[in-house]
Amino acid sequence: MVRYVPSRMYLPAGVAALALGTASLWFAARWAPSYVAVVLFLVTGALLLYLAFRPPVEISAEALTIGRRRIAWKAIRRVDRTGWISPLVVRLALEGEESPLFLVYPGEPRSAGHLLQSLRQHARWALIDGIPHWQFWGEDPPEERRALESPKYRILRPEDEEEVERLYRRLKTVGHLDSSGDES
Repeated sequence: MVRYVPSRMYLPAGVAALALGTASLWFAARWAPSYVAVVLFLVTGALLLYLAFRPPVEISAEALTIGRRRIAWKAIRRVDRTGWISPLVVRLALEGEESPLFLVYPGEPRSAGHLLQSLRQHARWALIDGIPHWQFWGEDPPEERRALESPKYRILRPEDEEEVERLYRRLKTVGHLDSSGDES
């Protein structure tokens, strides 16, 4: 199991933005246009704190776990990347749900790339950015993988096969194989 936790940089950045927002209140009391800075700092600080406290994402062979929510790989129908890389935002379409689930992972860009790759590899029954999983990874289509025939081994010699065929035809026409003619 691999665990992806949020980056540590979001918490201090969020606290700093909230501190700057409250400091900007002092300026806003003397100059009204400073309220714009207050609002921007407070909204940014709240967004950064939201990202800092996102639940960890765990990937195992059986399921994807986001916080307390566990999603089986078979239940994921689509994995669509959005334009967001840091923080990583991925849209997941789940079986039986009409609205998509947005996975938000506020991690380092390198770990976000690993998480995206792991999601794509494990979601074998999903479309990846609109492309079937097997085609995205350059594999054979599922039908071709199942179409492999088992090898046929010769059990009888050709002469024996002819004898079996002759006996089978006789059985079909007469109804029995004994040469005496008894029906007992």
